[in-house]
Amino acid sequence: MADAVVARGLVKRYGDVTAVAGVDLEVPEGTVLALLGPNGAGKTTTVRMLTTLLVPDGGTATVAGVDVVADPREVRRRIGLSGQYAAVDENLTGFENLDMVGRLYHLGRKKSRERARELLEQFALTDAADRVAKTYSGGMRRRLDLAGALVADPPVLFLDEPTTGLDPRSRNDMWELLSAMVGRGTTLLLTTQYLEEAERLADDIIVIDHGRVIARGTADELKTQVGGQRIEVVLASDRELREAERVLRDLVGRDVVVQQRARRVTASVSGGTADLVEALSRLAAAGIVPLDAGLRRPTMDDVFLTLTGRPAEEVAGADADDDRDATRTQEAHA
Repeated sequence: MADAVVARGLVKRYGDVTAVAGVDLEVPEGTVLALLGPNGAGKTTTVRMLTTLLVPDGGTATVAGVDVVADPREVRRRIGLSGQYAAVDENLTGFENLDMVGRLYHLGRKKSRERARELLEQFALTDAADRVAKTYSGGMRRRLDLAGALVADPPVLFLDEPTTGLDPRSRNDMWELLSAMVGRGTTLLLTTQYLEEAERLADDIIVIDHGRVIARGTADELKTQVGGQRIEVVLASDRELREAERVLRDLVGRDVVVQQRARRVTASVSGGTADLVEALSRLAAAGIVPLDAGLRRPTMDDVFLTLTGRPAEEVAGADADDDRDATRTQEAHA
């Protein structure tokens, strides 16, 4: 299977700040790669270089077999791009938005109109086709934006946090749409702040922090890399939280993570239920009765906590300025 996207040693600097510091990645045709990482990790900057919106300061990259620096115009013909914020014209109808994108791609009047109607049906927007986009809900705008990225039927699609701001039902609907597109052969590279999204959609996951790749693999491989089982204890007060942390550190000696807001302590263990029983005994001896306690396998939250030292709720896309500046491929093409 050929690689649809390849990057080697990608670097991007902003003055004295290195936003991306030598990222390598490959996305085989017809698969999904998810880029995960804390806020400002360099994910959006990486996507913007791969989609020709930024010129790399170092390294090389090809998309659909075309060099992003040597022939950016040809790259734009072969990709779709949807940013974190829906890039739709609120004063145009859904149909007019998609028809306009088709014209920008030089599809011609007839083909643009046909493609617009086809996508409106595919994304369940037919009933709203002739309404102006300002009347759309957030989920409808996001679907319209994604439809716009697909007007030219690109073989490679880049999505920067495609479901940010959507309610759970709309998010699930979007996941089903994306899964169906990949099933038809589309190659997808996405950034996301939702761990469940990466686990559900991605064939492979790359974790980026401070502009560098710090881990890669499938969701199961990353969980295995984090290793073992977890004792998870939820406490009633900050005082108990601090004492529980001390108790668990005395027990396991390492791999203890505290989530202050949730008053939760998580510790990696190798002894399974025996370690849990011992932990509860030591907590009781210290006068602590947890609100909840249990033993579980590692989750993607554990992957983030272990690899980045930050809980999942702090994980977001790239810098907000990058997100606001990001434009869709057809806008750059125009």
